[in-house]
Amino acid sequence: MKFSAINFPCSGCGASLVYSPELGKMTCLFCASEAEIATSTLRTTADDYLATLASLTKNPEETVTKEVSCKKCGGSFSFSEKLFASHCTYCDTPAVIECIQDITPKALLPFAISQKKAQEKFKIWVGSRWFAPNAFKAYLDESKKLVGYYFPYWTYDTQTVSRYNGYRGDAYYVTVYKRVGGEDKEVEERRIEWTPANGVVDVSFEDLTIGASYTIERSRLDDIEPWSTQELVDFDPQYISGFEAEEYALGLQEGFDIAKRKMESTIQYKVKADIGGDEQRVDYIDTQYLDIEYKAVLFPVWVASFVWNDKTYNYAINARTGKIVGERPYSYVKIAFAILGAVVVAGGIWYFTRP
Repeated sequence: MKFSAINFPCSGCGASLVYSPELGKMTCLFCASEAEIATSTLRTTADDYLATLASLTKNPEETVTKEVSCKKCGGSFSFSEKLFASHCTYCDTPAVIECIQDITPKALLPFAISQKKAQEKFKIWVGSRWFAPNAFKAYLDESKKLVGYYFPYWTYDTQTVSRYNGYRGDAYYVTVYKRVGGEDKEVEERRIEWTPANGVVDVSFEDLTIGASYTIERSRLDDIEPWSTQELVDFDPQYISGFEAEEYALGLQEGFDIAKRKMESTIQYKVKADIGGDEQRVDYIDTQYLDIEYKAVLFPVWVASFVWNDKTYNYAINARTGKIVGERPYSYVKIAFAILGAVVVAGGIWYFTRP
């Protein structure tokens, strides 16, 4: 499928405008001119979940080759399957194309932390990792750069009604005699009286966020939360210029299935509070999900990857809060030397303090 790239030329020199997180506006890559983006608060309302599911394409195309024509150099190149914003492979001009999925993003959180600031935060974070290999700590001293991504997310709103059965445990104490130190003594022993309990609990959920990308692990997308959804703005491709952006890979229904699992712990907590008592046993919970609504949104993330001993380590930085998540490699040589040093110190202390 052929696409013509959407660009935002500078009115002064004709070069490309990109979104600047530091300025909160568009800026020219060549002459540093600036251009405001029309102030946009979120006007997009949530959509009906069940109605959308019923309208989705039943047999979507499995793979679409996105051929893009660059307006700057005229070169033709291809986006990877899920990308709809990237750069020309020939002249590096930012390029945005239209989303072709049934559900397109309606809102986003713009980048608030620049690449430079994110790079600084990441370097400090990397340097603070004890027992990390030197190659890992030198990672950002090379020409490697963090990549700015807009990742797709679903947000869900729903009212839940949960009917439950279980037991309420009330503590009481009885006096018993026990042999203590060769003597019979009176002691208070805790017991639980269990009585059946059942009821109904209502819980509302708003803007429950679920990452809809497979580019990085789901755990990374979960760990860099929370997202300030109250700061969402209406989707505008100007915010995306200069960054990568993905369409959703995790479907709307699959996303809600994951959201249900996130809701379970909150619902169980509310059920136990409703049962009351000193202890609770929950045997059965049946939950109905009412008035389900959703929004398709984009959240900004700086990403990096590092290869060590044939294993790839991925990192993500929340481009709104600066929170960093990722698994770090360990240098077993450094760990061995640290252990050896500890043994030597302990041995020295023992030697000089012995009688």
